[in-house]
Amino acid sequence: MSSFSFIYQYITNPRTVGAIRPSSRYLSNKMVEGINFRNTKYIVEYGPGTGVFTEKILEKRNKNTVIVVIENNKEFYQLLKKKYNNVSNFILIHGSAEHVQQYLNDYRIPYVDYVISGLPFASLPEYVSNKILSSTLKILKTGGEFVTFQYTKVKIPLLKTYFPIITIKREYRNILPAYILKCKL
Repeated sequence: MSSFSFIYQYITNPRTVGAIRPSSRYLSNKMVEGINFRNTKYIVEYGPGTGVFTEKILEKRNKNTVIVVIENNKEFYQLLKKKYNNVSNFILIHGSAEHVQQYLNDYRIPYVDYVISGLPFASLPEYVSNKILSSTLKILKTGGEFVTFQYTKVKIPLLKTYFPIITIKREYRNILPAYILKCKL
């Protein structure tokens, strides 16, 4: 997808596409840093966009790990479908992260080790953010982790209502600089 196409998606879908460019490799590395890829069975990714984090997850994962990717934007979904068409243990869903429990039930996935999120919580309606975070709590296994990034700290209080332990890192080499939030119960 060209830079123009990505910007077009941002302009036409500002509530669900949270950036004017895909995330940098630096941000991708920090998003997956600390994931125990050797022993992880299930990873869910919310809002993969063009698949920058997806690529990093697939590169590092154990081949038996099941990756579930949920993308709401039709253009990005079609791009991901072409890109990852023949990848084993990879499930791509065109839908909303609000419904993650139903999707996992449909595929008989009992829990999730990690949820990686590219969702722009600052621009999502609060009720949608609450539904996504509430559903995330229900699918994460004990000791599981929710990893997201945001461009501001404005949604940290909301995240803390669901996850009392949040580790914050910063990646300045991304356009725009981003906060990486690793959230645990």
